Amino acid sequence: MVNDDGTATAADRSYGVTYEVTDGVAVLELCGSASGNALDAHLRGALLLAARRLTTDTARRVRAALLTARGKHFCVGQDLQEHARLLADAPARAFANIPNDYNPLVKELNALPVPLVVAVEGACVGAGLGIALCADVRVAGEGARFATAFGGLGLASDSGVARALVRQLGPSRAGGLMLLGDRFSARDAESWGLVHRVVPDGRATAEGLALARRLADGPTAAYRETKTLLRSASASTLPAALEREAVVQRRLGATGDHHEAVRAFLARRAPVFRGH
Repeated sequence: MVNDDGTATAADRSYGVTYEVTDGVAVLELCGSASGNALDAHLRGALLLAARRLTTDTARRVRAALLTARGKHFCVGQDLQEHARLLADAPARAFANIPNDYNPLVKELNALPVPLVVAVEGACVGAGLGIALCADVRVAGEGARFATAFGGLGLASDSGVARALVRQLGPSRAGGLMLLGDRFSARDAESWGLVHRVVPDGRATAEGLALARRLADGPTAAYRETKTLLRSASASTLPAALEREAVVQRRLGATGDHHEAVRAFLARRAPVFRGH
C-alpha cells in the first residue's frame, strides 16, 4: 500500500519513501525498486511529496528529520535505464525530471526550518550526492563512497551539486571533483567537512537517528534562526551579517528556551527546551 501523498505505509516498505514521526523526529527512508535506490519517476515523486509533507509538519510536530535509505546503497543517482528509454522514445522529455523533480526537491530540502540529518551507506552518487548535500549533518558508514559522476555521462551538474560543492569545499576542490569525477571515501569526505561522523558500516542510520533525536531535544527556535543566518552568510557583507545577528539574538533572547537555558546554567542542571 502507498499513501495518497506517495509515501509508503508502515506495513509496506517495498517501494517508495516511508515517512514516520516519533517524538518530534521525522524519519524518511528511500525504498526504491531499482538497484541502489536509483531515482526513477516514482521514487523521485515520492521523495518530493515526502519532503513537502515534512515542511508542513515542521509547523506542528517535527523538530528534526532524518533521511536514510533501505538496502546496500544510499542512492546511485538517476535511474539510467529509465533515462535511456526516454532518450530513445521521447528525447524532448529526457531532462524534464530536472525542473519537475530534482530542482523542487533540492529547494524544499534546503529550505527546511528544522535540522536535517542524512545517513549514507554504500554509494552516494550524482543526484544522490546532491540530495545528501542538502543536509545540515551527514553521517556515513566507513565503506560509503561518493562521486559526482556527471562528467562520465557527458553531462555537467544538476541537483545543486556544483553549487553545494563550491560553497562547502571551495572552487578548486569542487572543480577537481566535478571535472575528474574521481570517487572519494567517507574518510575523505570527513576530512573535507562534507561528512560530520564516520561510523562502522551498517551503523549510519542508528547514529543519524541518535543525532536527529539530540537535535529534536534542543533549542529548535534557535536552530531555525541559525539555519537562516548560515544560508545568508556567504552573500552578506560584514556589517549586514553583524546587524542580522544582533536582530536574531534579541529575538531569541525573548524566548522561553533562552530563559530556561540561563536558569539551568545557574542551577547547574540540564535545560529542557520546548522550541519556543
